[in-house]
Amino acid sequence: KGASRPVERVSWKDATAFCQKLLEITGKKYSLPSESQWEYACRAGTTTPFYFGETMRSDLVNYYDNLAWETTDVGIFPPNSFGLYDMHGNVWEWCQDIWHGDYIGAPIDGSAWETGSDSEKRMIRGGSWDVNSRNCRSARRFYEFPIFSSYNKGFRVVLSVSAS
Repeated sequence: KGASRPVERVSWKDATAFCQKLLEITGKKYSLPSESQWEYACRAGTTTPFYFGETMRSDLVNYYDNLAWETTDVGIFPPNSFGLYDMHGNVWEWCQDIWHGDYIGAPIDGSAWETGSDSEKRMIRGGSWDVNSRNCRSARRFYEFPIFSSYNKGFRVVLSVSAS
């Protein structure tokens, strides 16, 4: 829908293939964020349901109540304090993790949780333009099958940096 819109209609498999292609091109390790990384980035140091406070506002997020009824250009709404745009709404974002119903046994180092479940479903976070505010909260967790792509699913990547 344009160079300024988020990517959409991407499955988890497509998103991870993109990360692999970036590695081949750049020699740098890109991946989908872990669920923990995603929530840390979304919250940007806050503890409220949304990085901007307790309640959703249609002037800050593209979601069901602002009636855009499609993705909007990145940068229309203000970024969080980490400088990240559209962490709430616009498109659901794939995470690396396999779905688990709770955090019992989850890694404590922020890495993706890819074992200990018989589910093949993968995590999505952030909500999208076609869901209510409850589904756009920082803590909202949902899942989807890794081969599923849809008008409201997208992704962002993280770049691994070495500690030197």
